[in-house]
Amino acid sequence: MSTGRPSLVIVGAGPRGTGLLERIAANAPELYGDSGTDGFEGFDIHVVDPYPPGAGRIWREEQSPLLWMNSEAQDVTMFTDDTVDMAGPVLEGPTLHEWASLDGRTFADRPRQGAYMRWVYERAVAALPPGIRVQHHPRRALRVNGPREGRQQVWLQGWSRPLLADLVVLSLGHLDAELDDEQRQLATYAREHGLVHLPPDFTADSDLSALAPGEPVLVRGFGLAFVDLMVLLTEGRGGRYDGQTYHPSGREPILHVGSRRGVPYHSKIGYGWEGERPPLPRFFGPAEVDELLARPGGGFDFRRDVWPLVEKELGFAHYHRLFAAHPERTRMAWTDFEEKYAAAAGVEIQALVASAVPDPADRLDLAALDHPLDGVRHTSYEELQNGLRGYIEGDLRRRHDPSHSPDLAVFLGLLSVYGQLVRLGDIGSWWHGFFSYLASGPPGPRLRQMLALSRAGILKFVGADMTVTAEGGVFRAGSATVPGATIEARALVEARLPHPTVERTRDSLLRELYADGAAATPEGLLAVDAADGRVLDRSGIPHPRRFALGPHTDARGSGAFTRPRTGGPAFRQNDATARAALAFLRALSCRAAG
Repeated sequence: MSTGRPSLVIVGAGPRGTGLLERIAANAPELYGDSGTDGFEGFDIHVVDPYPPGAGRIWREEQSPLLWMNSEAQDVTMFTDDTVDMAGPVLEGPTLHEWASLDGRTFADRPRQGAYMRWVYERAVAALPPGIRVQHHPRRALRVNGPREGRQQVWLQGWSRPLLADLVVLSLGHLDAELDDEQRQLATYAREHGLVHLPPDFTADSDLSALAPGEPVLVRGFGLAFVDLMVLLTEGRGGRYDGQTYHPSGREPILHVGSRRGVPYHSKIGYGWEGERPPLPRFFGPAEVDELLARPGGGFDFRRDVWPLVEKELGFAHYHRLFAAHPERTRMAWTDFEEKYAAAAGVEIQALVASAVPDPADRLDLAALDHPLDGVRHTSYEELQNGLRGYIEGDLRRRHDPSHSPDLAVFLGLLSVYGQLVRLGDIGSWWHGFFSYLASGPPGPRLRQMLALSRAGILKFVGADMTVTAEGGVFRAGSATVPGATIEARALVEARLPHPTVERTRDSLLRELYADGAAATPEGLLAVDAADGRVLDRSGIPHPRRFALGPHTDARGSGAFTRPRTGGPAFRQNDATARAALAFLRALSCRAAG
């Protein structure tokens, strides 16, 4: 299963595994040299993934073209640029829209993205120096063991002998999870009463055939997983749109959707940036992160110590744009406002903004954004439908109107903040949900489809603080928005991704790694060294031969893909891990060469 040559095993061949391979190819000439000319051999790279390399499971080409990317094609790249803070060389390459010859504002379908990823993977393999060989193993990796100072054993499904690896990198991507207590109870109740219960899952992989035409279905979750569900149960079952009207096929179930907020994620912004950008970071940058990390014992609290800095940073982005692009809507010179804003905190900022920005609609209120239906009450579900359609219509108007361009500035602020927060490790799940709600919502056309489905009676809104109970042989849903009212259904779908901790993940490799002593954060993420991604043990010591990258770690990076010229943290992480791996393998080869 292995030769005597040095070897690297990469478990996971999706975006992070592919990005790591691209960085290995970029850094190899400097850090490894040309095998055969320096007196030592090259090394082997074994890529382990049951799905096609490049795209991996989530972005594989074999899925419905009705499912779209959630970013414009011009905002998707797998290649570095000079905004990335990294030690390795920049090797530029095309964005998705350049590679596929698409309009940059297009939301490409996922099979097209999968083809782009396959091309990036093949390009990275072709760019490796002679002597570095790559082999893809279309199998699952089951476990990793081996001594800290010796070769690791990577056991693959269906193999009686392991792959031997000098280094292992886990780039596992998003993972399935065992059901939590609530989900187990709901699943048991469904089995006992002949109901349908679909737990958190990747919607494209869910078996939706049990959701019968015309039958009510309760859906808990109003984010991107819901959008995929909506598409597959409507257009995916033969329905079609004619402008703003939906024509049912008759095969659709009736979807009753609610969530904590009770509203869909905000629409993608439908206009470009013009003029001066806010100078970010301003109040939450490397110096502030350094100060937080330097506190004894890592003693900082997100809400107490971090969130005020984030809030001030986002406010700065918002008001910088408002004063620059819409000065007629302000009462103060920007220089005066900026000086006072920099010195203010808490209620002082609120007072300053109230005096300088007369219209409350021009003020940034992050708490109100996070709880849009707080205090909103309707006397009937029909009244709620009208109210939510008005909310969505208003969101679409605002997100496509450049007179509200401070919203786009806040988006840029969110990207800047995300890049800084990566260094703080696991800060809990609230921030990631808030970020996605504001900055990673669906394309505008998807919200227009929601409106059409609502008018057609296929989609019905439940409201905020949705509750679900299992009683009387059915599932019942209610919400704070329509007090006292309930909806009954024989089917419940949890429209959200699984939240796998190292203890609850269905991935046996990661679960056994944790059982064998790897450290985890309070949120259940694998703890890694911030410098190069080495897996930490419970005493905080990095493993010399094991690395991990991606959303299952406390250095999550910036998601699957990066917007060009935003200094993507994932690029920086991939580069650091690639350089550490190459330096280790080079030293190993030099020792072997004598």
